[in-house]
Amino acid sequence: MTCKKLFFLLLIQLITFPIIAQNNFTISGFVQDDNSGENLIGVSVYDKETFKGTVTNSYGFYSLTIEEGTYNITFSFIGLESVTKNLVVDKDLRVNISLMSNAILTDEVTITGEKLDKNVSSSNMSQVRMEVTNIKQLPAILGEVDVIKSAQLLPGITANGEGSSGLYVRGGGPDQNLILLDEAVVYNASHLFGFFSVFNADAIKDINIIKGGMPAEYGGRLSSVLDITMKDGNNKEFKADGGIGLLSSRLTLQGPIQKNKSSFIVSGRRTYIDVLAKPLLNRENPETGEKNAFAGSGYYFYDLTTKINYRVSDKDRLYLSGYFGRDVFDFANSDNGFAVQIPWGNATGSLRWNHLFNDKLFVNTSLVFSDYRFEFNIAQSDFEFKIFSGINDWNTKVDFLYQPNQRHTIKFGTNYTYHEFTPGNATGKAGDVSFCSR
Repeated sequence: MTCKKLFFLLLIQLITFPIIAQNNFTISGFVQDDNSGENLIGVSVYDKETFKGTVTNSYGFYSLTIEEGTYNITFSFIGLESVTKNLVVDKDLRVNISLMSNAILTDEVTITGEKLDKNVSSSNMSQVRMEVTNIKQLPAILGEVDVIKSAQLLPGITANGEGSSGLYVRGGGPDQNLILLDEAVVYNASHLFGFFSVFNADAIKDINIIKGGMPAEYGGRLSSVLDITMKDGNNKEFKADGGIGLLSSRLTLQGPIQKNKSSFIVSGRRTYIDVLAKPLLNRENPETGEKNAFAGSGYYFYDLTTKINYRVSDKDRLYLSGYFGRDVFDFANSDNGFAVQIPWGNATGSLRWNHLFNDKLFVNTSLVFSDYRFEFNIAQSDFEFKIFSGINDWNTKVDFLYQPNQRHTIKFGTNYTYHEFTPGNATGKAGDVSFCSR
């Protein structure tokens, strides 16, 4: 029997897996924020008496298998009010929960002491989950909240000098990190020659950093994994957020397409260094009246992040997200007609489908596109020279999450990636002569 047949037999068995003990039943569902409708990641779902529990996954789904009886199931998340449900578990239950905000102001409390197992807090090795609300409370450089620079403050992660947005995790280089935005690979994660990262904090919901022992679902990586999840968008009401910094400004719009069923979020950012520098570059010499020869020079960057989600049914959800960003550097000298333009940037797209086969088996199917390109263009009178390089990826994968009971979680799936590399494509023209090198 081939491996392919074994895989399908295992899948059929899991889908139709019978309940071994007749008195065991499963509680499952989704947990979301009551204010925005966002699915919550890492919500604790547990019974205080039996100490049995689980946590929600990246899509807010949980599954808890317990024995028949009456339980007080608590749903708890930091910063939100806990909810306790009295449930009579005599059959499989689908329980969807919305948690409300809980702001409590108290005096400072200092707690000291050490547990006997203080070095063991989780089975997830070298894994840190960063809250975006905490990142926004850190001092911002030139008014820009930066995800990468916040990650550089964690133990085991350093930066290569001031103003660098690269991650050096335990001696590894920036090129040895896997950076994902809604499952799409981001090859160049910096703006302004490494001074800012490409991620707009206003559009980010969750940041998970794995500094060692990466799970098999991420493939083989030498250094670390930075897994970033975008917000789904507020499906309760329309909201607009923005900010003005010294170098750039940003605007975020989100709201429901169909209330409590579908929503969107659009977040854009652009620098105006070129606009501020233009009066200085266009200034004339007061003595000779000549214009500045470098009036056509400048630099700017921009990015656009967007996401749409649609709840087809209680068992099916669709997500469509994308990112597009560019840096553009121009240099021109009007005295000799010499001009240089260097644009580079990323573009990603993710289409995902979540489906529940049953209360214990969750599947996510993704179609992901990722593109990075770099160009170098030179022109002077009748001479032109262009260099293009880039990476283009098409990725499709299916991830299964199977939770037979509260003590075990089984993940399996398949992944296929088509890489297209363009290490260097040079074209040029000198007078009537043209050439191309690939």
